[in-house]
Amino acid sequence: MRLKPVPEPPADLDALREYQRAVPLVPGDTDDCCARLRRRRDLPDRQTANDWLAFLRALGLVEETSRGFVRADTEPTPERVREGLRDGVLLVPEALAALRAASHDDPLTPDDLFAATRDRVPRHDRARNPEWETAWRDRAARLLGWLALVDLAAPVDGAPDSPGGGPAYVAGDAL
Repeated sequence: MRLKPVPEPPADLDALREYQRAVPLVPGDTDDCCARLRRRRDLPDRQTANDWLAFLRALGLVEETSRGFVRADTEPTPERVREGLRDGVLLVPEALAALRAASHDDPLTPDDLFAATRDRVPRHDRARNPEWETAWRDRAARLLGWLALVDLAAPVDGAPDSPGGGPAYVAGDAL
């Protein structure tokens, strides 16, 4: 199963490690883990903390046990994060395919990625959010940022930012 939440990417993997460390070593329920994430990472609300918890789980940095969530005994290395993105985050395979097809003359923008994946946005997201297109364009920009963080995408120098926000990208060295 691939998860939908894609929080803002941190500046580096050390910052990601701090999010992982905000999850307890002793299993805790979702509410406890979200409260701890909010406190330790100064997150604005429970939904943002819940998104981080789900995303960390998708990356394999947090595990869900019968007693709740617990920090996984693994480091957020570039390889681990790449694997987690590929295996656990919705629309990453499509984003990687689009990056492979991109070139410096025709780089991938968040708007391009949204257009390429628009028909794969879950129906219930479209139905419950009248601004779903904006939300999923923003998600595309964040996803490309995560891919760039672990060298699966590379920003293109001199390419204009897309109208939806964010730089343009091509395949990174690790792709």
